[in-house]
Amino acid sequence: MTKARKSLRRRMVQGLVAYAVLVSIAVYAYGWIINEHAEQLVWTSLLEAEFDHIEERRALSPGERWADTETMSLFGDESGSPLPPELRGLPPGLNDEVVFDGKQWAVLVREIDGRPWALALDIGDFERHEAYVAASVLGAMVVLVVLLGLIIGWGVDRLMRPMRAFAQGIADLRPDRTGEHIELPPDASAELAVIADALNDYIARNELYVQRERVFIDSMSHELRTPIAVIAGAAELAGAQPGVPDAAKQQIARISRTGREIERLIALLLVLAKDPGRLARASDRIDLGQLLPEIIDDHLPMAREKGLELALDARGRCELLAPLPVVQAAIGNLLRNAIENSDSGRIDIRIDQCAVVIDDPGHGMTPEQISAIYARMARGGGDRERGGIGLDLIARLCEHLGWTLDISSRQGQGTTTRLDLSMARVAGTGEP
Repeated sequence: MTKARKSLRRRMVQGLVAYAVLVSIAVYAYGWIINEHAEQLVWTSLLEAEFDHIEERRALSPGERWADTETMSLFGDESGSPLPPELRGLPPGLNDEVVFDGKQWAVLVREIDGRPWALALDIGDFERHEAYVAASVLGAMVVLVVLLGLIIGWGVDRLMRPMRAFAQGIADLRPDRTGEHIELPPDASAELAVIADALNDYIARNELYVQRERVFIDSMSHELRTPIAVIAGAAELAGAQPGVPDAAKQQIARISRTGREIERLIALLLVLAKDPGRLARASDRIDLGQLLPEIIDDHLPMAREKGLELALDARGRCELLAPLPVVQAAIGNLLRNAIENSDSGRIDIRIDQCAVVIDDPGHGMTPEQISAIYARMARGGGDRERGGIGLDLIARLCEHLGWTLDISSRQGQGTTTRLDLSMARVAGTGEP
């Protein structure tokens, strides 16, 4: 199963949005670090200055008491508040975001007269305001990233629009039309212009190659069929001459059959060399119920030589629109294989919903042989040696025209071959 691939547009948008998110996170984290560092410098400077003022006043007026304010309290002074349990054991210097009395404090600890003193600044209001500002900045960043994502998506869409038009131009190319080339949109980049020029050059060279192939196929179709028709006509005239020995008549009949086989083989090879669109214009209207008796009559001598009976059940009705020689070659080859791989008994041929089904009482095939056929390999290579066109060619023909070849078999108990021609069915036919 083919893995689903992400579009280039999606990858670009995801990459740019991820880059914007990472840059925003980095800026936010750096701002937070700078803010914390600046905050500690401010608290340290403020509390150090206040501590220095306290010590100066204490030196000038030893009996003067420190009066706490709404936001600042002194602990540890012999005439003031003792150290709360939360402040005991704090190291000298600034201690930020210390919680006691249900508030957040910035606490500066000093050793004075061998005892720890602590000057605490209530920073609860500041921290709340700081949290609000941080949330606002974070929200603004999220909005900015979303807006950037929309802008990036719009920009990438505009950037990819010429490429999509370029790809659509390639998809609109048809191998059955000549003189085609890729048109670039006006806003295409210089890089797309280089690619378009290279592709247009390739299309022109490929068109010349296809034209040469078509000329070759058309000429070979005539040149190969003409000598085959001469051989067939000469064999028919020779067989109609009076006094021809029976042994010679058998050889002449064999020449006629081989000539017809070669003609069908040429038709099949020419079909494989053409695209289905050209084949549709050269198809014939075929009634399977009328065609099968003719194919069976061609193979009756071969069947009689091996003591086989060919039984046809043509009650089903199906009309096809397909090249007549190709249908004859495909069905004839399957019937030939059934005859060559059966020793005695009856081979049943029937029409089932625009499918030709052949049941033979032959040797059957192993699963490995059937797998080889489905891999377009002739069974044992014997088909070509006996003049058949090969099941590998039938498999390729089915793939080329949309037909289906199904083979089921049990070794030693015969083989059932089903050639489904429903893709070539004329509308309204094919029901029994």
